[in-house]
Amino acid sequence: MPEAPSTTTQSVLDQIDHPVIDSDGHVLEFLPLVRDHLRTLAGQKSVDDFDGILQAQVAAKSLTPEQRRNFGLFRLTWWGFPARNSRDRATAMLPKLQHERLPEQGIDYSVVYPTAGLTAPMIEDATLRQALSRAFNEFYAASYADYSDRLCPVAIIPMHTPEEAVAELEHAVRTLKLKAVLLAGFVYRPLDGENNPRAARWVDTFGGDSPYDYDPVWAKCAELGVNPTFHSSAMGWHRGASQTNYVFNHIGNFAAAGETTCRSLFMDGVPHRFPELNFAFLEGGVGWGCTLYSDALGHYEKRNREAIENYNPKYLDQNLIGELFDTYGSKSAIAHKDGLGESLRYMADPDEPEEGRDEFARSGVKSAEDIRDIFTRQFHFGCEADDPMNSLAFNTRLNPQAARLSAIFGSDMGHWDVPDTREVLAEAWELVEKDLFTPDDFRAFVYDNPRKLWENGCPDFFKGTAIA
Repeated sequence: MPEAPSTTTQSVLDQIDHPVIDSDGHVLEFLPLVRDHLRTLAGQKSVDDFDGILQAQVAAKSLTPEQRRNFGLFRLTWWGFPARNSRDRATAMLPKLQHERLPEQGIDYSVVYPTAGLTAPMIEDATLRQALSRAFNEFYAASYADYSDRLCPVAIIPMHTPEEAVAELEHAVRTLKLKAVLLAGFVYRPLDGENNPRAARWVDTFGGDSPYDYDPVWAKCAELGVNPTFHSSAMGWHRGASQTNYVFNHIGNFAAAGETTCRSLFMDGVPHRFPELNFAFLEGGVGWGCTLYSDALGHYEKRNREAIENYNPKYLDQNLIGELFDTYGSKSAIAHKDGLGESLRYMADPDEPEEGRDEFARSGVKSAEDIRDIFTRQFHFGCEADDPMNSLAFNTRLNPQAARLSAIFGSDMGHWDVPDTREVLAEAWELVEKDLFTPDDFRAFVYDNPRKLWENGCPDFFKGTAIA
């Protein structure tokens, strides 16, 4: 029998009259079963190759810091899961126990994201990447099949090419009947050149600079009624590639990855071309979303196609500037007045190509209201319970145009962020106690916003579940 909720969690439940949806729980995959699926799909060699990847952290310890940098390695996650709280560790591994314990955690329904499976779509070898992604998806579908009234696993979708993404979307949704998907948020692309170290890579976030057109992927998501969600890590990027300190690498890493993918999709016009889709960026919080929204508006105001003409060098009155130099310039500046033209040409090339001047053209936005609508209706931001910045989403005095961004509650259960799963809901409620959330904000955070995300394109998402 499940335990009763803790006193603090029960006090929250006593004050609300709506369900609680967790949009980012986690599973700690039981790898022997994953290996069975992989062996059936691709043979023992693929299993051996996968085991080699799992041992990379141990093998990396024998390399020098210089070698690790050349390989693009960094201080990886260590001691990442509950240990002293062994019941929580087992809960993340066993769907039946996870299902049984949700009531004591105060959660009615949980969308469950991978842990070990997050590595699959980032593997460089195409054969192993595709086989392992499918093996994990088969494992999730089989493991959670009997618990769909309260637990929903997500399918892993590799994104190295649009073709492999579309193929796995089809298989995951139509064959395995998984109804939520996790797309890789970026792909490392090698730089051109011979004998480059592995670290010589750039990050493709599927925008205008990508070598591929990813519109078929977004179209397939719309056709299948699933919304693209992302849970990518920026650890290993230049901002977080310490060889010695995991905490340095981990701080802000989900926010950085989510922000980069979100910004890329926005500037490339993906939400404009696919208004029927919602997009969710998990575990990075909403603070970066508020900043990106404000920054996008500010840049649009100053650098849209009409406004950019304010900086066109052809309008520069060089005679006026020369006169002002004569009147206000220092003796030394006047002595070098013949160099004025050079200074005026700095970052002011009059021959800037016409076709590149409207950098918002592909985004499809025509007004500040268009930007607001994308950020408030189509983008969703996964937040951990104890993040005080969650309140920024609902701060209509701070957010331009009185916007309320769609922050969604994610427990992150199963990972080191959560010492006791029975206290997660109470941690989220603390924002109400501190007058940073209203009760209506809390309802939006744990119920209304998640429901809008998951039912978009799939009105029957919660049919037959505890939410229904």
